Amino acid sequence: MNMNVVFIPLARKTFSMPDAESIFQKSCAMLENVMGNFSKPDELLTSPEMLSDYVDTIKEPDLVIYQSTTFIGSDFITEITRRFQCPIVIWSVKEPSIDGGRLKLNSLTGAFSAGNSLYTQSRKFQFVLGNPDEAYVIRTFQKIFNSLQLIKKLRKMVIGMVGSQPAGFGFGSIGESQLAGKFGIKVVQTEASEIMRDAETFKQEDLLPWMDELKGRSQGWEKFSDEHLEKYARLRKSYQEFIDRTGVTVVASKCWPDFFTGFGAPVCSILSVLNDNGIPASCEADMGGVISMFIGSELTGEPTYLGDPVAVDENCDGIVFWHCGAGATQLARKKEGANLGVHPNRKIGPTMEFGLKEGEITLLRLGVDTKGFRMFAMKATALDEPQKFFGTSVTVQPEGGKSIEKVSQFVKDGWEPHFVIAYGDIMEELQIICSYLDIPINVY
Repeated sequence: MNMNVVFIPLARKTFSMPDAESIFQKSCAMLENVMGNFSKPDELLTSPEMLSDYVDTIKEPDLVIYQSTTFIGSDFITEITRRFQCPIVIWSVKEPSIDGGRLKLNSLTGAFSAGNSLYTQSRKFQFVLGNPDEAYVIRTFQKIFNSLQLIKKLRKMVIGMVGSQPAGFGFGSIGESQLAGKFGIKVVQTEASEIMRDAETFKQEDLLPWMDELKGRSQGWEKFSDEHLEKYARLRKSYQEFIDRTGVTVVASKCWPDFFTGFGAPVCSILSVLNDNGIPASCEADMGGVISMFIGSELTGEPTYLGDPVAVDENCDGIVFWHCGAGATQLARKKEGANLGVHPNRKIGPTMEFGLKEGEITLLRLGVDTKGFRMFAMKATALDEPQKFFGTSVTVQPEGGKSIEKVSQFVKDGWEPHFVIAYGDIMEELQIICSYLDIPINVY
């Protein structure tokens, strides 16, 4: 997704211009590597008048990178904030030398000046301190860029709602006005009955690609009758046609009891394959859950897992997250692979049946409390543990352990009983996203 990033390097000529020019050139080269195309002036902007003339040439940005290459006053930042409402990064570079001689840049004081102005204007911003050739700085700008790209994608998100939350699962419902107001998210609704009705209309030959897709991603399909595989393929095609017809980017789907009683088949494995295909899909029509899945998937580049916290395994100080059988096949533990089974309660298949792979993870959840949106975040490790219950499951050890204490705090803090597991450390990105969206983040 294209991002309109504007780099604004600022300096005063009373400081060391050769050092400032060197920083300017290196900064431009680094930002090009990280962000691709971006807007920049041909030279350092050394007066408010030069800045004003430059910003006259640019349209509303997605991001302004404001570099106090030398010391500058707050009159520079106010020229930007009175024109643009976009996110801002204040970037301060290090002093070239600390040797008892001349203060060559005084960049940090310029950053304080800008930060004070933004703070008193109640504007959200990030701060980066370091030179353009430092790995930390490069990594930080990559995370900021990725986070803002994701916010822009959220504005284009369309949630495909299949049915509504089952009785007692109202925690998964979020008002359309709340979603539109905070994120720009749109909701498209269909009923589970419509998905099932359309599924009955397909010709037999139209089902073969969807059966082949399932067989190519899982094992154990041989034990299912042609009737059960056909029902899977009919629902899989019906979901895909709903997605293609409406342009939805994620799916929050009702599952029980409708599809068991109305079609004689689960949708677990359909949601699994959608996640494999880059279409985040939550069961039990969990809207906050599927938004969380989208965030985790976009930041890590692979599917995420939606699970209930169902037990604490004191043998490994881990929290077991489980669901009936909708985990993405890509996340299956390598030792066993993605097996097909039957729903543990309804005894109808195919559903997914495996434990999830090990690795560094971030546990997240976009939730809603009495004050509005909030974000749950915790760094943890998915352990190399076998499947703990029928369905799909993973045992997660929080950073620092103390699983019982952690779970107790989650309950006391009123979190929804669905959490998302994203493979990788995306904690900083979550904090950046929440900062710019003005969403409180609870880090555990």
